Amino acid sequence: MRLQFGELNITPRVVNRLHELDFTVPELEDDIAEHKSDCDGEPSVYVGTYGKYNDGSLCGLWIDLSTFDDYDEFINFCKAIHADEEDPELMAQDFECFPRQWYNEGFITEEDFDHIKEYTEMCEKHSAEAVDDYLEFHDDLDDFEEAYCGEWDSEEDFARHIVEECYNLEKTMGDLARYFDYEAFGRELFMYDYTMGANGHVFRPV
Repeated sequence: MRLQFGELNITPRVVNRLHELDFTVPELEDDIAEHKSDCDGEPSVYVGTYGKYNDGSLCGLWIDLSTFDDYDEFINFCKAIHADEEDPELMAQDFECFPRQWYNEGFITEEDFDHIKEYTEMCEKHSAEAVDDYLEFHDDLDDFEEAYCGEWDSEEDFARHIVEECYNLEKTMGDLARYFDYEAFGRELFMYDYTMGANGHVFRPV
């Protein structure tokens, strides 16, 4: 059975091992077609094994993590594509399209898998740029939606937004409102309270 690099040779032993993992050969072929990643923007990991790697083989498959419902399904599939090993020591040899903090060559944990799934969902709902900006300052996405304010071109632009939304300068300052220093106010906001990522997305403290 052809993988992206190398093949899974179907022998009676492999067939028995697949049966233990609740696969038939045709089912595995279908699942490979479903879960194989084209590395075209989807969160993906290249799964080989330490045993093959130590033998000089890169046999494995780029896998689209977003195609799995849960971690157990993902792990079972990874073991199935390496069913020529009795107890494969899975190896994440490369990754694409998710933050490095959730990548581990020794293999993805269930916690990291859940973080990656949440990351993908948030990127689809908002934007990858917004989510990546938030992760410049945080280790997880638990408070992302509550903290997210939007996108602005500069700290000064955001300061103008805050003033327009929260204050009536003309009422309190009269003609002096035209001299209000938005740039300095913006610096103060981002010094103590708000954060702005490299892509211009702003977050409030939660």
